[in-house]
Amino acid sequence: MNARHGIWRRCLWPAAAVVLAAGGLALFVSRSESLPQGPRPVVWDKTSCAECRMAVSEPAYAAQLQLADGSVLDFDDVGCLFMYLEATAPLVHAVYVHHVREDRWVARDEVGFVAAGPSPMDYGLGAVDRAAEGGLAFDEARERVLAASRAAGHAHD
Repeated sequence: MNARHGIWRRCLWPAAAVVLAAGGLALFVSRSESLPQGPRPVVWDKTSCAECRMAVSEPAYAAQLQLADGSVLDFDDVGCLFMYLEATAPLVHAVYVHHVREDRWVARDEVGFVAAGPSPMDYGLGAVDRAAEGGLAFDEARERVLAASRAAGHAHD
């Protein structure tokens, strides 16, 4: 090995490491900047449910899943959201469920569920604020829907 190759090795590897680190940082920053902040608008009657493929038509029962890669998926019924989460186990950035009685979205950590309906896919749950009396927490509602689906023989494999 001659001296010229030794110099390139000593200079090139640290420079390559800096370039790779800067590229990784730029990718992380651009990815985090592209993640939605809050619920994204839904084109009612035109957007298809990510689970059942029906049109998302009734705001009172809609749900939205935002993935860690920036993808936004809409659902016509919160039960469809629960089924999708069970079947795919995606990396979740955020979840929003439309309030059943008010024109607003409720974040996953703030949502509760009460009996409501009929909902589009007949899961019979409507989103309210978590503090609502008699409401189920997100995970309780999810488990109830999944248990009912398993009992009916509709669980995803």
